[in-house]
Amino acid sequence: MRNNFISKINNWFVFVLLTIIVAGLAVSSNFLINHLRKKETDRIKSLATAVKYLQDNNVDSRLNDLSLNVIDENKDIPIIITDKNRNLIESKNIDEEILNNPEKLKQKIAEMDDKYPPFEIQLPNFNNQFVFYDNSDLLNYLRYYPYALGLFIGLYLLFSFWFLRTIKKSDESMLWAGLAKETAHQIGTPLSSMIGWVEVMKLDANRNDDGLLEINKDINRLKTISERFSKIGSVPELNDLNLKETVQQNFDYLKSRISRKVNFELKVPSREILIPHNRILMSWVIENLVKNAVDAMKGEGKLEISLYSKNNYVLIDVKDSGSGMTNTQIRSAFKPGYSTKKRGWGLGLSLAKRVINEYHNGDIKIAESEVGKGTTFRIVLKS
Repeated sequence: MRNNFISKINNWFVFVLLTIIVAGLAVSSNFLINHLRKKETDRIKSLATAVKYLQDNNVDSRLNDLSLNVIDENKDIPIIITDKNRNLIESKNIDEEILNNPEKLKQKIAEMDDKYPPFEIQLPNFNNQFVFYDNSDLLNYLRYYPYALGLFIGLYLLFSFWFLRTIKKSDESMLWAGLAKETAHQIGTPLSSMIGWVEVMKLDANRNDDGLLEINKDINRLKTISERFSKIGSVPELNDLNLKETVQQNFDYLKSRISRKVNFELKVPSREILIPHNRILMSWVIENLVKNAVDAMKGEGKLEISLYSKNNYVLIDVKDSGSGMTNTQIRSAFKPGYSTKKRGWGLGLSLAKRVINEYHNGDIKIAESEVGKGTTFRIVLKS
């Protein structure tokens, strides 16, 4: 739990750090754009002053030359100079198509006026002129830079999240497969010995001895458990079997092995339900849910397994009258390592979800739960 908490803190730290970086880039980009906009405005102001000097006959010729240089240096900022009635006098960096079309020219001047107030050139006889201007292409491109940068970073983060999640899922799958196969191997050795000893006991005991028969049943059960573990990590064979029979077999086996204080009931339809499934792995999932339910009820209460069809799905409900689950527990129930019990590794429900989701293309979830009243686990399979 402590490692999970530290992992969450680290994830939040990375998220906050990246958010600060993105916000810093956006702010700095906006600052740069405003700085360039001010520079361009200052250039147009200087240009307007230069135009005024060029039309003043009393100005020194050297100042005229300087004014011409100021005007010629403008290679990128669109400008339109008009009289007070907005009739075109001069222009620079404006498309010919606009200049040759009076309506488009009028619209262009209106657009410039909306963006920036024009500079007024005060001339004798009140024949004042006005310099309208717009952003340069560079400034227009930079306006979209923060958005493009944000989009790029967002896509990068999504890709990174997907990549890391894929790697983690692959590592988890390999871990589960290795753990399961090693468990199957470890069970196999003492199981073989037990089978041998049972055969020896049969020679000395009555073949109808109840204790010997029960031991033999448990040995067969251990064989099944070992086979279950050996199938994890490999693609299991799905056969078109009667799911009702699978559930019934589990019910019959588990009923004699759980507390007699548990009222254990089974509800199944009268007809067969043929659906592709691996009987060994499906039995494992059902047994896991039943054992969790018995633990939640502390060995006393009502436990019900229901098998039924709904629309195009077949559902198995395992309902108990136990302690129920909080919203936090519901969200974490299927996570590897999570457990509300002091013993165990917290892998049962995680493996059950893997068996149903990945091997049977179905789903397993908590259909409902209420603290103090019980929980219903639901297996959903396509019919």
